[in-house]
Amino acid sequence: MRIVPEKLMAGYQIRVIAPSLSLKIISAENSELAIKALEALGLTITFGKETQKIDKMSSSSIEARISDLHDAFSDKDVKGILTVIGGFNSNQLLKYIDYSLIRKNPKIFCGYSDITALQNAIYHKAGLVTYSGPHFSTFAMKKGFEYTLTSFKETFFGHNGIRHCSPSENWSDDAWFMDQNNRVFYENDGYWVIREGKAKGCILGGSMSTFQLLHGTPYLPSLENSILFIEADSISEGVVDVAEFDRDLQSLIHQPGFEKVQGLVIGRFEKKFKMDFETLKFIIDSKRELSNVPVVANVDFGHTMPMFVFPIGGKADIDVQYAKVAIELTEE
Repeated sequence: MRIVPEKLMAGYQIRVIAPSLSLKIISAENSELAIKALEALGLTITFGKETQKIDKMSSSSIEARISDLHDAFSDKDVKGILTVIGGFNSNQLLKYIDYSLIRKNPKIFCGYSDITALQNAIYHKAGLVTYSGPHFSTFAMKKGFEYTLTSFKETFFGHNGIRHCSPSENWSDDAWFMDQNNRVFYENDGYWVIREGKAKGCILGGSMSTFQLLHGTPYLPSLENSILFIEADSISEGVVDVAEFDRDLQSLIHQPGFEKVQGLVIGRFEKKFKMDFETLKFIIDSKRELSNVPVVANVDFGHTMPMFVFPIGGKADIDVQYAKVAIELTEE
């Protein structure tokens, strides 16, 4: 059974937890900026008891992270949960999560990148629609945040109606948290139409390399009748990243049920990928399994900014045409 969490209202409490990297790696200045930005929405911000713990991997123990996750879902005063940031190890938590507890206490759960493993597993095992969107730390951004903030408000303070996704005007992939005053922005050249077509389906995905960690496990949702929203973050630069994306996509194609996937929506690549339209089209064209699947890329989510929020376990309706692309999201 699919469960849609309650929307937010002014005065509601948001709990910040660190299921991957520790809050300790976020500067005090940026933490304060993020708190103020969320409080400006009328929200009350609290933190998990273990978020400041840090170990040799800049994370914390499984027990500490599970404790904060369970506490956040158990606390009746908490209406939404934001993750501090991504990282590399949230999949360590999967077999220790009380999915029954989550099912009985549904609430908004939002983050991206490494959090992809938790979001798809929670949707699959507990039935709760989760959200790929900004972390707590993302709210510290001073410039270039308007598009993301608008999507956050439309998703969590609106109703469960249809949300239309349009390309942002500008984007960036700089280390904004290191220098907020000297940012680099690029003009957005719009969506890349790789293959035309129309499709409807259940949204799954997020970070493809993290989603791949669910392959062959009991935490991978069924791909049947899904629309995959996938993105890749750079691990090196240039040709290696492109080859990594190619083989990760092939691994996804090999998963049971992929033949029932209805569409593919690909998030924007970072500059250092050196991915261009022709190269991506070559990769997609090399996959026979995608020959009848609409594919659109350069979409506003992933490891660049800004991003829109999309519901994992929600529904997408896409119409991918060279003349115009329509991407509609809903939880209903």
